[in-house]
Amino acid sequence: QINFVACQLFALLAAFWFRIYLSPSHASSAVRHAFATLFGIYFAVFCFGWYSIHLFVLVMMNYGIMNMASIPNIHRYSFVVAMGYLTLCHISRIYIFHYGILTTDFSGPLMIITQKITTLACQLHDGIGRQAEELTAEQNRLAVKSRPSLLEYLSYLLNFMSIIAGPCSNYKDYIAFIEGRHVHMKLLEVNWKQKGYDRLPDPSPTGAVMYKLCITLVSLILFLTLTKNFPMAYIIDNEFLDKTPFLSRLGYLYVVTQAAKPKYYFAWTLADAVNNAAGYGFSGVDERGTFRWDLLSNLNIWNIETATSFKMYIENWNIQTAAWLKRVCYDRAPWYPTALTFILSALWHGIYPGYYFTFLTGILITLAARAIRNNCRHYFLSSVPLKIAYDVVTWAVTQLAVCYTVAPFVMLAVEPTIKFYKSVYFHMHILSILVLLLLPIRPQTHSVRRAQNQAMLNSVKGK
Repeated sequence: QINFVACQLFALLAAFWFRIYLSPSHASSAVRHAFATLFGIYFAVFCFGWYSIHLFVLVMMNYGIMNMASIPNIHRYSFVVAMGYLTLCHISRIYIFHYGILTTDFSGPLMIITQKITTLACQLHDGIGRQAEELTAEQNRLAVKSRPSLLEYLSYLLNFMSIIAGPCSNYKDYIAFIEGRHVHMKLLEVNWKQKGYDRLPDPSPTGAVMYKLCITLVSLILFLTLTKNFPMAYIIDNEFLDKTPFLSRLGYLYVVTQAAKPKYYFAWTLADAVNNAAGYGFSGVDERGTFRWDLLSNLNIWNIETATSFKMYIENWNIQTAAWLKRVCYDRAPWYPTALTFILSALWHGIYPGYYFTFLTGILITLAARAIRNNCRHYFLSSVPLKIAYDVVTWAVTQLAVCYTVAPFVMLAVEPTIKFYKSVYFHMHILSILVLLLLPIRPQTHSVRRAQNQAMLNSVKGK
């Protein structure tokens, strides 16, 4: 953990230096690629020692696949090799770490690299192996038309801004950043003459970085004061279970889940700040004319804490991983896209049984929540008081459903997970099954989704 924080703080300083002294106007793309790659490799070796060899082995194996595999199969081979290697490393952690996390845990960077490898392979397949009319609007925008060079490939996968904590970004966005087109492309989407500008503005990320560093500091303080004082293991303590009423146990479950969040807020917000400090992450201008630096943001804390649906919560938590799952699995799955996406998410996280309890429970609750929303929500939109009451109730249910779902993710093992679910009488599982039995909803077929995607593409082309 000390190595992680030290590397990220050093990466933050390096990112400022990179933006100022190695900007596209001062250095060539090759120099920027080389610097980002070499520093990334150094950080990996510093943090993980000889374990970092796993990162380099996976990168080079998939570089060979990218250059030798046929385009129709490049995304399949890359996916199987990357996910297979990651899974083997996850299995080894069971025996090395014994359900714990050590400072030599290299799985985090390996998970990010796996995301990037499969993202690039799918986008390369879209750009070379498929016709434009077969793609969605987003797939067309992100499609890669030629195989990257070795330097570009290494820079995308191993750059110092994302090697430690991510996030995963799209290959075309990263190359545009290195070549100095990243901000310019987003600014061209706005008519600046109408706003009184005679030339394109030059947005600075400094304000966004300072704001995110403040969130990072608050998250660190909360982590140091709350997380260790409210351990998740206490919710299955025998004395606690014997003396605490059911509703009080649910309340405490919410508290310990809240206490577990700051470490994620800290790591992901700091990683976002590092990328912004380097000049990467500009996403355009909002309706108020404010420059936005959230292209790579991994979470929206306000939307998480005020979420009134399971879907809304998931969409604002680990945003870049959710985008990866959508692009490589949900949008390409021939059947049961929701179930396959949750299963892939569990496999990507690791092989601890708690992960699978979480994601299988997540499938059930997601389907039940969707059924309730589609069948009941419109009854509460007729008046403001009804809508407020609906939002309050759905917020409380959503927060408790998330706590119920993620508890096994923290406890990892089978025995404490079963003990926890028994202690709360499997109530969310039972309620979700009853909802699906009473409010059945036909899942959207792949053909319908494809038709909708094609309609969207045609609309974009028409504009």
